[in-house]
Amino acid sequence: MLIQLLTVGKQKEAHLIAAQELYTKRLTPFCKFQFTQLPAVRLPERPSQKEIEKSLALEAESIQKYQKGLLVALCIEGEQFSSEKFSRFLTQEIPLRDSAVTFVIGSSFGLHDRIKQAAFQRISMSEMTFPHALASVMLLEQIYRAYQIERHTGYHK
Repeated sequence: MLIQLLTVGKQKEAHLIAAQELYTKRLTPFCKFQFTQLPAVRLPERPSQKEIEKSLALEAESIQKYQKGLLVALCIEGEQFSSEKFSRFLTQEIPLRDSAVTFVIGSSFGLHDRIKQAAFQRISMSEMTFPHALASVMLLEQIYRAYQIERHTGYHK
């Protein structure tokens, strides 16, 4: 199965890049994995709602261009999963529907409604707010954990 993590905005922090690389390497025995970073639309320091909407629409076009397979949007309105439920979703439900899935994390202003509506599933990582760069590492770890749960290893206790 192909799993793509598509993020809007570039990762800049070395320790988070190292964590992304670690989990990307750990995933290679379980799936084909792609990490795609799209540029965020540049906005003024205090953008208007109209400017934000326009940038989200432009970012949505890029997301749709790069999307492969089912789309899973990470957004605050999404459903919160336990690690076990996420494992079943990733390793059992998705493969029955498609051979590829794209998890998308939007820019700091989120995702355009068009992307949220097109998503096969919307997931919220928490009611708490996290930096987008950290969210990608957290999702990568959960994808890795999902495969460990499926294989009944000692990683998930």
